[in-house]
Amino acid sequence: MEIRLSAEAVAAGGEHLVQLDGGTYIKKDGSWSRLEGASIDSLLRLSLDELRRLLEVKRPASSPRERAAIGAPIESQEVWAAGVTYRRSLEARADEAVNSDPYDRVYVAARPELFFKATASRVRGHLQPIFIRSDSTWDVPEPELAVVCNSRMEVVGYTIGNDVSSRSIEGENPLYVPQAKVFDGSCALGPAIALAWDYSPTDRAIDLAISRDETVMYHNTTSTSGMRRQISELVDYLGRDQRFDAGCFLLTGTGIVPPADFTLQEGDIVTIRIDGIGELTNPVKRHPAT
Repeated sequence: MEIRLSAEAVAAGGEHLVQLDGGTYIKKDGSWSRLEGASIDSLLRLSLDELRRLLEVKRPASSPRERAAIGAPIESQEVWAAGVTYRRSLEARADEAVNSDPYDRVYVAARPELFFKATASRVRGHLQPIFIRSDSTWDVPEPELAVVCNSRMEVVGYTIGNDVSSRSIEGENPLYVPQAKVFDGSCALGPAIALAWDYSPTDRAIDLAISRDETVMYHNTTSTSGMRRQISELVDYLGRDQRFDAGCFLLTGTGIVPPADFTLQEGDIVTIRIDGIGELTNPVKRHPAT
């Protein structure tokens, strides 16, 4: 399977924010410019209109080097996630759980399931290793469309998210969700932020491929059209009674879950593609037992 090593991992068309070699760039239909003095934090403190005006300023072209390192497009933000927003996710949770009733109920409830996923230090970017837990026996990636919100909880863009999860731990007891979901290297984001005024999240193809020893062990596709809840609804609930001074990321749930006889192993390669954003690839490592 081909792995895109450089900025080629970003979708060719559209407007994207990208972290390259520690700098912040804007890519507009194949042309790159560096945003001097800008950071993800400073950009996400702006209103949507302010951000758009700033990024519309014409700048000199600044092509990245051929093998520029793409960083996760995050600085101090928290990552949150929505659960059981696709029918496939509901089915998977029911399969793994001792008691499926909580998942059945949240799928049809007015209030969505929202949970904390990661601090920035736990997030990995394109080609950086993601991790599975040392005390888990059943582990999967969860490919998701991630919403990028500013400090005003306005949606400013979208990126690819990987909600790495322990199905064995979550399935044992729903109260173990924080342990199943939150640990070092449990989340990946990237390779870029597709800007909201240039990108519609409606009916976007999401593709997941997992390779082992250069053989594709699992491959599947879904679409954001399968999401039961509206993005605006999820963002509204997340923003209730809390502030995000430099914005936040919200994973919107997964419509792809590998079957019960599959688990990630160290050395696997996980690649997620979302139409119009690009390709996020991460090797898998296991935390050492302590």
